[in-house]
Amino acid sequence: MVEWPALSVIASRVQSGQLKAVDLVAKSLQAITDKREYQAIISTVTDRAKQRASQIDEKVKNGLSVGPLAGVPFIAKDNFLTFGGETTAASNILRGFKAPYQASAVEKLEDAGAVCVAKANLDAFAHGSSTENSDWFVTKNPHDKTRVPGGSSGGSTAAVILDLAPFALGTDTGGSIRLPASFCGAVGLKPTYGLVSRSGVVAMASSTDVIGPLTRTVEDAALVLDVMSGFDQLDSTMIERDNNPYTNLDTKIEGKKIGVVKEYMAEGLEPGVRVQIESAIDKFKKAGAQVTEVSLPSLPLALATYYIVCPAEVSSNLARYDGQRYGHSSKNAKDLDESYELSREEGFGLEAKRRIMIGTHVLSSGYYDAYYKKAQTVRTKIINEFHQAFTGYDFLIGPTAPMVAFKIGERTDDPLKMYLTDIITVAANMAGIPAISIPAGKSQGLPVGLQLIAPQRADRALLGIAKAFEELA
Repeated sequence: MVEWPALSVIASRVQSGQLKAVDLVAKSLQAITDKREYQAIISTVTDRAKQRASQIDEKVKNGLSVGPLAGVPFIAKDNFLTFGGETTAASNILRGFKAPYQASAVEKLEDAGAVCVAKANLDAFAHGSSTENSDWFVTKNPHDKTRVPGGSSGGSTAAVILDLAPFALGTDTGGSIRLPASFCGAVGLKPTYGLVSRSGVVAMASSTDVIGPLTRTVEDAALVLDVMSGFDQLDSTMIERDNNPYTNLDTKIEGKKIGVVKEYMAEGLEPGVRVQIESAIDKFKKAGAQVTEVSLPSLPLALATYYIVCPAEVSSNLARYDGQRYGHSSKNAKDLDESYELSREEGFGLEAKRRIMIGTHVLSSGYYDAYYKKAQTVRTKIINEFHQAFTGYDFLIGPTAPMVAFKIGERTDDPLKMYLTDIITVAANMAGIPAISIPAGKSQGLPVGLQLIAPQRADRALLGIAKAFEELA
């Protein structure tokens, strides 16, 4: 098994010449080969990774500074555009597509010395909570191969826990970083909406999509965020980052006001999950935090609201895959109309088609006001309730998911049951606020995630309290 030190330690040793970037890349690629039965990886970018590693080692040899992630291998979810191979978003409609440019987040990481070695599996176009919607294969949970790793960033998360690379990139539209982090026992950070550029990332729902890291520790997550965040002229939705580095963490717990979200602790939690979350709450209390219950009455409506707003944006974003410009184009079409129809019929999987149909319906004439407009009104109410809660609390906490990782195939025949997997995570996306899932213990031998939520732009404070809990655990 490849064991990776902290990212800062790896970079420091590469910069000093104690470690070679080419050796780190080779170790990562070998680990990917050795553990391919978990099906976490769609493809490797072997030649480019080796070339970049050699360039980094040459710079170090010549006394040049490489960056805070010097020589650190990482894995990108396959909806990030990258050089050196295909970007498919795990969908047949993009099979064979080679990106003409790289995602801004990937560019920033590479400018800091990191080396992308592979592309991770996901639910196609990030539509899902288990990676079972991938058009390639189902990723296995590192703790139990019969169970899902969560989704849609299941491949990225499994890769980190399997030690295929020190960190990986994910996207979080309704919980797709935090849910697999909970199921696999990783740290999964969803930053404030707009803090990390979405340029060059295959769009799912543009008003809730967020880029974030999956790591072993909070400290590593903070470093990756510090590198990726900040202005990008290619993304018009960006916000200003904190001038204070995200690695400069305040880990003081005493006196912090923490609200336990009543709706997240309601009926429906597996008993073992409840035990671990209540234990985490007790640890905060013993460390001096002021912990009390808080209610956000509209939270039970968050999932229904999300599954109106999200498919509406999905249907719009997937309209570009028409068989004409790039991606799959049907060879069986006899005219232009048939080319559109057959290319989309052949290229899209069942879940993509389901979301296109739902999204088109809620945006259609006669239904827009009844569904989409009403959902946006409820979304505003949810945002206001979070804002009100944060006038009295520094952080909100609860479980990341109501259950541990479920069996492969257990929910595939029931879309509604699958959607309910995201019931605790979607509200943070609807509100655009930062949230993180960190390991809180185990139930039935499987990881349980604790979710911490902070006000908008309070990402550094969120990382600080998460690191504080990590030290308590």
